Amino acid sequence: MFIESFKVESPNVEYTENEIHSVYTYETTELVHENRKGTYQWIVKPKSVKYEFKTDVHVPKLGVMLVGWGGNNGSTLTAGVIANREGISWATKDKVQQANYFGSLTQASSIRVGSFNGEEIYAPFKSLLPMVNPDDIVFGGWDISDMNLADAMARARVLDIDLQKQLRPYMESIIPLPGIYDPDFIAANQGSRANNVIKGTKQEQVQHIIKDIREFKEKNKVDKVVVLWTANTERYSNVIEGLNDTVENLLGSVDKNEAEISPSTLYAIACVMENVPFINGSPQNTFVPGLIDLAIRRNTLIGGDDFKSGQTKMKSVLVDFLVGAGIKPTSIVSYNHLGNNDGMNLSAPQTFRSKEISKSNVVDDMVSSNGILFEPGEHPDHVVVIKYVPYVADSKRAMDEYTSEIFLGGRNTIVMHNTCEDSLLAAPIILDLVLLAELSTRIQLKSEDEGKFHSFHPVATILSYLTKAPLVSPLFILFPIADMNDFIGTHQ
Repeated sequence: MFIESFKVESPNVEYTENEIHSVYTYETTELVHENRKGTYQWIVKPKSVKYEFKTDVHVPKLGVMLVGWGGNNGSTLTAGVIANREGISWATKDKVQQANYFGSLTQASSIRVGSFNGEEIYAPFKSLLPMVNPDDIVFGGWDISDMNLADAMARARVLDIDLQKQLRPYMESIIPLPGIYDPDFIAANQGSRANNVIKGTKQEQVQHIIKDIREFKEKNKVDKVVVLWTANTERYSNVIEGLNDTVENLLGSVDKNEAEISPSTLYAIACVMENVPFINGSPQNTFVPGLIDLAIRRNTLIGGDDFKSGQTKMKSVLVDFLVGAGIKPTSIVSYNHLGNNDGMNLSAPQTFRSKEISKSNVVDDMVSSNGILFEPGEHPDHVVVIKYVPYVADSKRAMDEYTSEIFLGGRNTIVMHNTCEDSLLAAPIILDLVLLAELSTRIQLKSEDEGKFHSFHPVATILSYLTKAPLVSPLFILFPIADMNDFIGTHQ
């Protein structure tokens, strides 16, 4: 049975006019290496930590500013929210399609809440805690192209023509704000788009972004703003002592107009200085050490890196299954071709390298978890290839071959073909990231040995479920997704 909403009656949960209070005991284990009767042994001991949570139930009016608003992802997400808000339907070659939020964890997934008369009861994920309704989001953002969003939507070739025709009146007057453009960080083939750029030094560009955020917030009367990077993949920045390794060095480098400070890092600095959450949806190392320290110092939420949508989502599921089943992956070869602007930008070696790193690292933790299959430092051969094929546009093809060692030296090969409509997979993930980021800012917690409530760690580890290369802090609190019910106190 499926229910739309519920309320918890439990000694661990209390509802007030402004907050939901809950108590959650986190059960885990810890290991110690002790000398027992002259022999060192690993001893496993149970450990429990009691946490108190309080969640502000007042849902704000949310503004979302996208860097790369006129790209495939930005125009597709904006179009999708408008289509849902206006209740638009359109003709496809198969049927009359209704707007929906399929592909969104927060909007289209469900959780088990209990049983009734022996029947399992499920409810929407979004009913767990008060969340922003996507239909109410106010969008804004930046792009290095001044193309209006209706034309950008047409250029992207993602949506059906009938839907585009109905959306055009809503989108043709929307023009992104000028963006930061540095040709050293993206492919040279992006230069023809760059007719809408912020001039000046890096410090002037940071101040320009801060001004844009403030004016957007005031003009649209939003309570909160979340900024998300969905622009071109940049090359990796060099992390250099004295340049970007500390807060002082990073900010000093901006003042000195140092060339190695990337546009994405400049946007992130502006957001952190304004205490606005910033999420990186691309694979580059936006969050250099000095920036992470700045976010921690100012207690501003940051999250990333790189949306996990098609091929990599399947890879993380399959490799986890294989290793967990005692099967040893020895070779993983992943080939992609796509024809959107992301593919065009990734045709440059320096930007492809950023994507190659994020796609390759996704299996590392799974491999290191099994010391029976893999020796220390041993990894499967892992190759990632991306080719630009304009004809296929946003309909990315992903082909993978997984070769594994099985019983008595045998070999097993799994071959997978995955056609991913790239932006239609990414747009709901963007939605989830901004909604969960906003929700995270309304939750405070404390453990039983802490006197005061505090926010989550500024490095938003909870968002890593949706990314290829999770940004995590060494000092994070993360609950398994299976414990989400307990996390908000819905246990009995």
